[in-house]
Amino acid sequence: MSRMLVAGVGNIFLSDDGFGVEVVRQLAGRPHPDGVEIADYGIRGVHLAYRLLDGYDVLVLIDAAPRGHPPGTVTLVEVDQSQLAGAGPAVTSGASPLVDAHGMDPATMIAHLGALGGRVASVLIIACEPEIIEEGMGLSATVQAAVPDAIALVEQVMQQNDGSPEEVTTS
Repeated sequence: MSRMLVAGVGNIFLSDDGFGVEVVRQLAGRPHPDGVEIADYGIRGVHLAYRLLDGYDVLVLIDAAPRGHPPGTVTLVEVDQSQLAGAGPAVTSGASPLVDAHGMDPATMIAHLGALGGRVASVLIIACEPEIIEEGMGLSATVQAAVPDAIALVEQVMQQNDGSPEEVTTS
């Protein structure tokens, strides 16, 4: 059986950016298959990269991400990790990279994992098109209404656990 980490990411102090955190908060109280861990990583991308060193086959990131769809649209995308080869910390000090642990996007986090010697076979992102990304707590009504769609999609991915979905869009 493969191991899967479902990780909610985002900043709860920036309105809809807290989408991933809210989805995993609601998922945490639901039953899930053996081998699946559900966790809130918020803005702690470095912590997530280190957690992945424990050996997961599938990473499912849940996040708010502008992708050009109407607000509240939930999409599932498989990440082509070969395209992330150049991603990573852009600022260096001497020979070591400086990592902004609070601003680490998923591509940078995956590149950081690689720099640590880790690997995850499949990375999926369940993204919700945000409506509001500004200082404030709580999701907009549009994005809050998309939470059940995201939960259903995560549950579908957990049951399939094969790591090879095509892009799916819901609204």
